[in-house]
Amino acid sequence: MEILRGTVAANAKPTKPSFVSYVTPEEIKSESPRPYTPKTVKCPHLLPGEVMFCSANTVVKETQDDLSQRGVFGTLLCTNFRVSFVSDEEPTEDTTQLFKNKLYGQNDIPLSCVDHIYGGYEDKRKLITTGSLVKNKCPSKLIFHCKDLRVFTFVLTYSEEKDAKMIFQGIVHHCLEPKSLKNLFAFSYCENTACPEKQRKQRTMMFDCAEDWDLDMKRSRGVCRLVTENNNFELSPDLPQFFIVPTHVTEADMCQFHGKGLPMWCWSHHSGCALFKTSTLPLLPEDTIAQAYMEKMLTAVAHNYLFSVKTEDLSDTLPTVQDIQLAYSKFKHFFLIDNTTDFWMSDMKWFSSLDSCGWLDIIRQCLQKALEVVECLETENTNVLITEESGSDLCCVISSLVQLMLDPFYRTLPGFQSLVQKEWVAGGHNFLDRCNQLHLKDKENTSPVFLLFLECVWQLLHQHAPAFQFSETYLTVLSDSIHVPVFSTFLFNTHHHRATVLRAESPHSQRDPLNCPTVWDWSVQFDCRAQDLFLNPLYTEKPKHVKSVQRSRPTHQRQLSLPTACKTPPKKGFFKDEADSLKKMLRVKRISRWMLSPETPHPSSATREFYETWQRKPLDHHGLILPCLDGPSVRVWLQRYLRWIQEVQIFGGGAVTVLGKVSELQGEVRELQRRLERHGGSSFSSSNQQQQRAIRARTGTSTGPQTGGSRSSVRMSSSFPFTTLKHNWSYKPAIPTSVLQSLMASGNLADKEDDADPESIV
Repeated sequence: MEILRGTVAANAKPTKPSFVSYVTPEEIKSESPRPYTPKTVKCPHLLPGEVMFCSANTVVKETQDDLSQRGVFGTLLCTNFRVSFVSDEEPTEDTTQLFKNKLYGQNDIPLSCVDHIYGGYEDKRKLITTGSLVKNKCPSKLIFHCKDLRVFTFVLTYSEEKDAKMIFQGIVHHCLEPKSLKNLFAFSYCENTACPEKQRKQRTMMFDCAEDWDLDMKRSRGVCRLVTENNNFELSPDLPQFFIVPTHVTEADMCQFHGKGLPMWCWSHHSGCALFKTSTLPLLPEDTIAQAYMEKMLTAVAHNYLFSVKTEDLSDTLPTVQDIQLAYSKFKHFFLIDNTTDFWMSDMKWFSSLDSCGWLDIIRQCLQKALEVVECLETENTNVLITEESGSDLCCVISSLVQLMLDPFYRTLPGFQSLVQKEWVAGGHNFLDRCNQLHLKDKENTSPVFLLFLECVWQLLHQHAPAFQFSETYLTVLSDSIHVPVFSTFLFNTHHHRATVLRAESPHSQRDPLNCPTVWDWSVQFDCRAQDLFLNPLYTEKPKHVKSVQRSRPTHQRQLSLPTACKTPPKKGFFKDEADSLKKMLRVKRISRWMLSPETPHPSSATREFYETWQRKPLDHHGLILPCLDGPSVRVWLQRYLRWIQEVQIFGGGAVTVLGKVSELQGEVRELQRRLERHGGSSFSSSNQQQQRAIRARTGTSTGPQTGGSRSSVRMSSSFPFTTLKHNWSYKPAIPTSVLQSLMASGNLADKEDDADPESIV
């Protein structure tokens, strides 16, 4: 029978193939070798200067809901700017999306934004390093933990082995391998983009010219000296081209230690005292020259006002940059959620876990120290000199917070951007090293110091919302922009470093240096409608009649919330005549030691009295503002840390609903204002119009034809504008059965302690 079958089969004519293949042609391996032909690769719209390196088809992007096992097929690719996923099922971007970034989309990860990459090998997860390319085989999954706290999981099982290996090696090489500064995408982008010149009309002072420094000193009524001798960095490459020092600092003093230990002016109080910051010199007992130099610099600061100065070494009283890095690494771990099971397990010990990492405590310490400095300036009328080893980390944090609390100009959008430019960019904060933009293996210098400052600003904004013109969405976007390798703001360590690199990388045919955009040019990332979300709808603008009264008065233009507690200082002529005798009375004290002296109250008691005295004054959002540091007052920045976690989002609720109600009330108030202004002949101010647009943008409502109708806030989540309702997400707690049964056995979950160990629950 078998022979007959073979004979019939041999003599029979070949029939039409009846087999139907349900696999893609790419998965069919041909036996005969054929020349390689490049495949058609789906890719997003590439930016100027962006080049694609490698790609892989049939990649699955998983969702975080591990119960549904949903995923989307598409193409995973890597360029010199980002890792991008292009879906096969739907467009990569929603054309109707309100808050749309022009540089990258929701499925894109800038290379500098990649924090860690994990590989999935069967049931195990391993941290991918550059050595993994040799030691380990290609994983079946790639899990990305991003610095903006997004989590992506890509499955490579269905891709061709050659493509999967290529995309794995390409991503690890371009995301984790150390690179030189000139290889960052910013240089390719600015070479192929006609960046406009800096727009001074935006009122953001860049502090790269003498006019900006002189204008800021005149605005705060400072009496210090503007230094222009470092225009070509002849004095020191670590100093900005222009800066301000006390009038008694000579040119010889500036050259003696190449800018080290030089007191840099930050801001002047209305009474005449000022805030200074400096880097410390390694003072040895036998080094009499350095000791004499520091004493001379202290005397120069004291000469600024009342021959008094209080000093504070932040290196002794605040955590180090390494402590900040360690605390934040523990803190962010609780928000990098791979799946729903991890979330519900971490939710059982949520508050105790956040408290144990120490990040919120560091925020409280920085606000506390800034409050102490404000107290010295406001009630003691004494000059303050803050110091640390570098003078460009915690000094920038404290000096910026002090100015935010005291000066309402820095609480406006252009004022805040000017503050960052003055204290951080011109102040020489090492953005390149602290943010680890080059993925260097030596991470001792890595620390989120600037993010710590933004966290402190958010605490002030949360407690005093009407005092700030910008919104928390603005702060969140600014924290994300740190890791977008396009803007020159966060790519360099000093002004000299920036000027040298941009000129060196300029083409030979171009004499001028490269013109990289700054992060303050928000039109590079967002359109006008999206930028409306940067404005705070609750901001109360200073009335015009108050401004006019202040201009006519000879006193300082800022309005005070707390009167000074000391006597009126004598006339300046008295100090000129009695200068020799008063030098002996020079008061140089440390803030911490002064607070702890026997004749003064305990620091907490003095600060509490200062805060309660301010709190009893009439509410003034354009005067002094102070943070409340009691327990629950220091909170988690919900929008930044929880915006990507689906289980905690409130659809149709949260801040969106609150602002919707506020918009209705403000609409009624503005209608009454219009009726009153008709009789007075004045028009509706442009600032109120901007606030109205910001409210409509945040609540998703519109009355104009530009959006094509109104949109209800019910379709939006509490994390708007970063996430919107697109799927029916599951809210079922994905807790293991044994743990869930033990929790339900008691009948009341509220009786369980927050910090109880899940394994010990019976």
